[in-house]
Amino acid sequence: MIVKPMIRSNICLNAHPVGCATETERQIAYVQAQKARRGSEGGTGPRAALVLGCSTGYGLASRITAAFAYGARTLGVSFEKVGTETKSGTPGWYNNAAFDRAAGKAGIPSLTLNGDAFSDDMRKAVIAEAKKQGYAFDLVVYSLASPVRTDPETGVLYKSVLKPIGAPYSGKTVDPMSGVISEVSALPADDAEAAETVKVMGGEDWERWIRQLGDADVLAKGCLAVAYSYIGPALSHAIYRDGTIGEAKKHLEQTARSLDAVLQARCGGHAFVSVNKGLVTRSSAVIPVIPLYLVLLFKVMKEKGTHEGCIEQMERLFAERFYTPSGDIPVDDERLIRIDDREMDASVQAEVNRRLAEVSEANLAALGDMDGYRHDFLATNGFDVAGVDYGADVPRMDAI
Repeated sequence: MIVKPMIRSNICLNAHPVGCATETERQIAYVQAQKARRGSEGGTGPRAALVLGCSTGYGLASRITAAFAYGARTLGVSFEKVGTETKSGTPGWYNNAAFDRAAGKAGIPSLTLNGDAFSDDMRKAVIAEAKKQGYAFDLVVYSLASPVRTDPETGVLYKSVLKPIGAPYSGKTVDPMSGVISEVSALPADDAEAAETVKVMGGEDWERWIRQLGDADVLAKGCLAVAYSYIGPALSHAIYRDGTIGEAKKHLEQTARSLDAVLQARCGGHAFVSVNKGLVTRSSAVIPVIPLYLVLLFKVMKEKGTHEGCIEQMERLFAERFYTPSGDIPVDDERLIRIDDREMDASVQAEVNRRLAEVSEANLAALGDMDGYRHDFLATNGFDVAGVDYGADVPRMDAI
């Protein structure tokens, strides 16, 4: 069959198996090249990494970096729809298969578990596998993003919402395929919606993971636990940083401080939140104002030679923040790791704001990088990936 992207409301509903695998392999090749370039400059990296939310975006890039820059054994967890002979699986299912295949060829131990990472059953499965394989995790990456979470204590299903708090929000966005700029609005969340979003995307589940892993004695001495966040520019704060998702991220950041004390006492470890750069992901594509902002940001950063994708960000995070020769991890006044430094550079933000004030559909191509944004949007689902023949027959959708 010929597989073409099926796009609806800024969401791609299917994936290309060969494209996903090729894009995963491209990221692996990048990390291997950076390892060769950096040589002996880097510090000692992880030996055994647990990546929660391992299948796409920053989670996948973290797993690739741990394995192919440092040779770490990895255990990955994600919740994916498996492809059938005729129907597409989720992109992450193909990415995981490609990662495990490449790791196997390189002789790097890896195991991927498919299931609900919010559940205690999955925590038990991870602990059982760690004990079976003799793993003691010295790196735990928490990169989960989900619209829902069932509290394992109460069985209550919570749902997250992307809404402002206190007042309605209006802003411009852009369609990734047509380039049409439109105005979008969102009504403010009520107190219950805001609270549920924190239950889904805050730090409660991350803390539960770390405590149960510690109680099971599968955390190594000096274990580093990290979760990912985003702050972004002031123009997006009303819908993001100061909205429901932002409240959840702030809770995540507060959790890092309490978990740091837990890890120090238990194994001499540490917990941090890394604030990452804005990128095209399955989540960011549906946030009002963010797509248009990213189109302009990409153009500005590419002109300055500072643009990074997921894999470039994570490789730099590991090499220049987590595992430096000195062993020190630089943080800001809020104890956050800032790998969004190039995005938030004052000159970059000033130029993006200047372009935002005058952007229109007529000058979008001149002011922004619509082609680059569209490529990244499609590539997250295995489309528009260099080297893939999209006119070739895909015999089955349950293999890469």
